[in-house]
Amino acid sequence: MTKSLSCPCGANLVGADEDEIVSLTQAHLAEAHPGREYSREMILTMVV
Repeated sequence: MTKSLSCPCGANLVGADEDEIVSLTQAHLAEAHPGREYSREMILTMVV
């Protein structure tokens, strides 16, 4: 099932499953928001 997350910066991330959305979110954070890190659990609480 597709998972999505909307970052407050306006980026919309879409992954095929939980593993992919977590990976995409962590990559986005590293690139667009250096210094911000969230655990897998925290990311999944924001996923729709």
